[in-house]
Amino acid sequence: MTEAPPIRIAIVDDHKMLLGALTEWIRNAADDIRMVAAVASWPELLTHPEFPVDVVLLDLDLKDNIPVSLKLSTLKTTGVRTVLMRTYSEPAVVREAIAAGALGYLVKSEDAEMIVEAIRAARKGESFISAELDLALNSGEVGGAPKLSAQERRVMALYGAGEPVKAVAFQLGISDETAKSYLKRIREKYRVAGYDVGTKVALRKRAIQDGILLQND
Repeated sequence: MTEAPPIRIAIVDDHKMLLGALTEWIRNAADDIRMVAAVASWPELLTHPEFPVDVVLLDLDLKDNIPVSLKLSTLKTTGVRTVLMRTYSEPAVVREAIAAGALGYLVKSEDAEMIVEAIRAARKGESFISAELDLALNSGEVGGAPKLSAQERRVMALYGAGEPVKAVAFQLGISDETAKSYLKRIREKYRVAGYDVGTKVALRKRAIQDGILLQND
């Protein structure tokens, strides 16, 4: 089995200090991700010798007056997947960006490991929305099952089936800390939706009710 090539990513952010910090974080956080471009503007991305890349982490607040929908359609045309970043979450803006084709959305305060997971999800064509933003998007939908990402559903299914955190992490190829972060996000999403899944038994019951875990007779 040949090893998959590293995910080639570019970061676009006009805050130079943050650009440097993100670059360092990601370089130190994952061996399967290769940073090939870190630029401060949209034109610099498009003219960069490494472009097109696999995934772009794009700051939503670049001060260039170019609509984000145009950026997203340009990237989609060139086969690039996009994860948007922002300092804070604003549900209306995010809904618009996701409708325009963004695969992920992160607030910049996320842990490096969550940023890495968002990049991996985007590479596979899966969506990834930060927990903080998901809560903001769905705060008016109390009573319905919360929207979980593909990876969150996997974590919930394995953990709900009785696997300990270490086994869940091992099977999904993530660290124990990342698995714990996912469980925390899942519980918080359910809490906001009006369900308490604080115990493993409650989480398992909910996973069965929501079709994430099949009940064995």
